[in-house]
Amino acid sequence: MCMPPVDPEMERLLEEARGDDQDVLISADDADLVREGISRLTGDVQIRGAGRLLRAESAEFDSDTLELRVTGGVEYRDGNLIVRSEDADFDGTAQRIEFSASTFSLPRRPARGGAGSLEVRGDRTVRLRDVLYTSCPEGNEDWRLRAGDIRLDADSGFGTGRNVRVDFLGVPILYTPWITFPITDDRKSGFLFPQLRRSNRTGADVSVPYYFNLAPNYDLTLEPRLMSRRGLLLGSEFRYLTRSSEGQAGIEFLPSDQVSGDDRRYTNLFHRTGFGERIRLTVDGSEVSDGAYFEDLGGGVVSTSQTHLDRRLDVEYLGRDLRALARFQGYQTIDEQILDEERPYRRLPQFLVEGHWPERWLGTDLRLTGELVNFDRRVGVTGWRMDMQPEISRRFGPPGLYLRPAVALQHTRYRLDNLPEDAPRDPSRTLPIGTLDLGALFEREVRDGRLLQTLEPRLQYVHIPFRDQDRLPVFDTIEPDFGLVQLFRSNRYLGVDRVGDTDQVNLGLTTRVLDETSGRERLRLTLGQTRYLADAEVGLPGAPPPGRNSSEYVGELGLVLAERWRLDLGQQWNSDLSATTRSEARLQYRRDDQRLINLAYRFRRGALEQGDVSFMWPASERWNFIGRYNYSLRERASLDRFAGVEYRSCCFSVSLVARRYISRRTGGSDTAIALQIELRGLASVGDSTRDFIERGIIGYDRDIF
Repeated sequence: MCMPPVDPEMERLLEEARGDDQDVLISADDADLVREGISRLTGDVQIRGAGRLLRAESAEFDSDTLELRVTGGVEYRDGNLIVRSEDADFDGTAQRIEFSASTFSLPRRPARGGAGSLEVRGDRTVRLRDVLYTSCPEGNEDWRLRAGDIRLDADSGFGTGRNVRVDFLGVPILYTPWITFPITDDRKSGFLFPQLRRSNRTGADVSVPYYFNLAPNYDLTLEPRLMSRRGLLLGSEFRYLTRSSEGQAGIEFLPSDQVSGDDRRYTNLFHRTGFGERIRLTVDGSEVSDGAYFEDLGGGVVSTSQTHLDRRLDVEYLGRDLRALARFQGYQTIDEQILDEERPYRRLPQFLVEGHWPERWLGTDLRLTGELVNFDRRVGVTGWRMDMQPEISRRFGPPGLYLRPAVALQHTRYRLDNLPEDAPRDPSRTLPIGTLDLGALFEREVRDGRLLQTLEPRLQYVHIPFRDQDRLPVFDTIEPDFGLVQLFRSNRYLGVDRVGDTDQVNLGLTTRVLDETSGRERLRLTLGQTRYLADAEVGLPGAPPPGRNSSEYVGELGLVLAERWRLDLGQQWNSDLSATTRSEARLQYRRDDQRLINLAYRFRRGALEQGDVSFMWPASERWNFIGRYNYSLRERASLDRFAGVEYRSCCFSVSLVARRYISRRTGGSDTAIALQIELRGLASVGDSTRDFIERGIIGYDRDIF
């Protein structure tokens, strides 16, 4: 049992003591006057006041000095500390209690220990000598802290120890002449326990962070990191929070990398300020010294796959009907294999506006989107683009049924530089966009009202006439993967450099089955299709537009099977290719919060085909096994795999994980071993593996185990 049992009677008496303010009240079953000024109290002696309670079997009280000596079954309690001893001395004038050999516990932590002597002072501090301290429950001392002297400060929430030794499973693992440790969840300056790692690229890897609690609203962490293969990296992170602002800034610097010989660094900054309720300023950016920084000094597929670092300054206006954004944005391309003409444009500046005015004249909805942006790059066409699109629509129909016609007019104009000789400098495009949207929601009860089934059909007609756009540049427009999100968009492209001409019908049908009692979704099935009624002529350079006979089909299924099983399927089929273009499947078995198995498959035609297996399964109440295997069927190679074991008890936990993963964009792999030991109530030692495990195992939560 991890938490100590609660004594209801003691809690009631302590609550009464909290209401006594600074007055000290003494009570007992019997009282006798032994001699002048000296009284003997017997039978449930209680001294309470100022939120403290002291109980004993008997006591002698000196009314002249306000000193009290209590004996027999002595117990002291306040909101942070419980002490038990055979005798104690209470000084009513100094508001101090001194105990001889005693045991104590910190119920808020929880933690416990023993001391040769213990003194509780009126300033809410506790002084202990010859101390044994642990967070393990009674009868268990898997880890313990021994100290010659400890001072606990309830107001600061921390303890300070001198001549301290930490034993783990009977083996000394740390000695220090001075240490601080938390007795609550409050923050305090001091060394954090070291982080231990090992990988092929860094070798033995040790970090020793030092945390500065500079003020309640800002702090600083300095983290020297020594890598046997690379050298000494110095890292720092500064965080702050004010009434109107928040942010953090960090820097890492590795002088003279022992492998490359170069100085290496990484800096990042995030800042956000609100000017009232409507205006917000955001600065977000990072910079790295070289393209291999994350591959060599980071870890995992996510950091390896980074090709650009974003840098932007945003000023936003957040009105009720109107939102506006002014942005200055650039990128650092860290993948040196990307050619200059393929790198993203800088937006210096970009102005966006979006307005929505519902239920205006005759019940119409008015919308406006607009953009003015300057695209800048060292090579290729550059220049300004202005785009405006007003829209008017009207919804008809009762609740559960609607018909929504809409008409928009999109006008786009450019002012270009660095053009070929025969290219126009000021091209423009204006075209109308018409849509007709019809939808409904039907419900019925099934299984005697225990389940609710919905049927949600939707039909959308879109007409966009042809406009010749071959002479327009392509700054930021792409053709996204087709899917349910894309199904009911009027433009098949993302970005306004191309607006696809079309005469099409989009069809969608969704049905859901909900548990009426819990609201849990037991079934969700969606089928969608796009039918083109005419051949399209507008396309991106090198990509043909869809023809009349082209059709995209998409389907998604989410199904709960027998409570413990869940199946999720996604499928996309292209009639031009007569083949599947995208497919996803995931089967999860979840016996409870601690036992789960995931099987997954992902397919993108021409891009990827992967299989994935992951699991979390306890072998007993304390032992837990985890693992993942992510395999590329296309490259016939493993992308990420790890296996580990976790042991958890009430007072400590150990996790050991071995991992091999893709660490370079060229496909190179790295092997790492991570060990973490957490002494609950004190600190953790080792490398935290939580982030990549939670990403790799869907449904994993270390706090549950």
